Amino acid sequence: MKKIFIALFVACSLCACGGNTNEKVTAASETKPAEIDLSKNPDYTTGLELMGKADCQTCHKVNEAAIGPSFSSIAAKYPNTPETLDTLAHKIIKGGSGNWGNVPMAAHSTISVADATAMVKYILLLKNP
Repeated sequence: MKKIFIALFVACSLCACGGNTNEKVTAASETKPAEIDLSKNPDYTTGLELMGKADCQTCHKVNEAAIGPSFSSIAAKYPNTPETLDTLAHKIIKGGSGNWGNVPMAAHSTISVADATAMVKYILLLKNP
């Protein structure tokens, strides 16, 4: 009787330990953020191209603060909403100060609203997960 009890205990233990293995792997893979290739996103490529033609990299870097905040810090601070796109696009055009310290951002009055909006879309894609 003792041998049957031990065999039954071992069998139940094995079933309990291995029964949900696939479920746990699936759940873990669903919660892991997928790597996104931003270079295939048209908002990314258009914004990057426009920013390359402008003087943005003089004061801003992607992941580190320079004269102005990093693009990833800007992306972390602002939600990706139509209101944010409009506000930041106009801030690029008109310039401003006070949101990131005492150093003012120069106005870029020659940049169109459409191009400034495309630049903001690019910046907001740089949010670190």
